[in-house]
Amino acid sequence: MKKLLIALFLLGLGWQFAIGQEVSPELQKNLQFKGAEATKTEYNAIFQLDTNNPEIVKKTFRNIRNVLTDKRLIGKLTIELVTFSGGTDVMLKSSPYIDDLKDMISKGVQVAQCENSLRERNLTKEDILGFIPYVPSGNGELIIRASQGWVVIKP
Repeated sequence: MKKLLIALFLLGLGWQFAIGQEVSPELQKNLQFKGAEATKTEYNAIFQLDTNNPEIVKKTFRNIRNVLTDKRLIGKLTIELVTFSGGTDVMLKSSPYIDDLKDMISKGVQVAQCENSLRERNLTKEDILGFIPYVPSGNGELIIRASQGWVVIKP
């Protein structure tokens, strides 16, 4: 059994070596890529959340957490999360995402809710978490931020 394991191990090493020799220069060049260099002193991104689909909500939060830990952007990044339409449910006092929102805010993410969506959904500010500010319209916020050079991200 021991000899079989050693033989399999050596076979695996030989296979890796053989594959390594067949790699084209283009693939080798691709392998050297380390991502874009963050040469600016400031980056701005606004995340759009307009659904209450739990998978999309979790994906949005995960994307925000991931970018906050990108070593290239630490200390250079401003993030805003604007919710509207179905995303309004995330901001309700009954939301299962309260801890996620507080965590993001504690890490410097600006979180805001669209006032138009409240009216359209027959909600009041009393229905929304007390620590959430408002923008007149979610799309208006996206338009203004995009015009200011912010990256708009819709997970």
